Amino acid sequence: TNKRYFDFAVDGAERMKKLISNLLEYSRVGNNKDITTEVNFQEVVQTVKQLLELNIQETGARVIVHDLPVIRAIQPQIQQLFQNLISNSLKYHSDQVPHIEIGCTPRDKAYEFYIKDNGIGIDPQYFDRIFVIFQRLHNRNEYSGTGIGLSICKKIVKGHGGKIWVESQPGQGTTFYFTIPNI
Repeated sequence: TNKRYFDFAVDGAERMKKLISNLLEYSRVGNNKDITTEVNFQEVVQTVKQLLELNIQETGARVIVHDLPVIRAIQPQIQQLFQNLISNSLKYHSDQVPHIEIGCTPRDKAYEFYIKDNGIGIDPQYFDRIFVIFQRLHNRNEYSGTGIGLSICKKIVKGHGGKIWVESQPGQGTTFYFTIPNI
């Protein structure tokens, strides 16, 4: 029917709009116009929690934030980084109530951050693939998204001189780690 084709076209247009928006966001990361400042990571995560409050309430998620440092970084990018990672923890939750833990360990000349969840997990064979732009592990009917979020995270972390990686097993949750140098 015509309504079905119209709905299909509208859905496609909405997905295209989101994709273009995410591509613009990806292209802006690391354009060297951003300035590093002293960033309170604790405050950044609290801001992200407020932005995701509706999602947190809808899922009943429990988000635990341990002490996080103040270090030199690009604040909007750090906020985007945490927002993408916490959003993924909320999106890819299992049948259990989402439990998300965020913390940091000081390392030699860097801080190692983690975002740990009890979600659906990721098969280790896909660890490299998830950080590549447009690489999705799930059908868009299962989980929304454009496949750009984690590639943005990688670009942000690399731009700060750090690295990002994941540890996970299917059905056992996921922990994303990233380092930010303490300069």
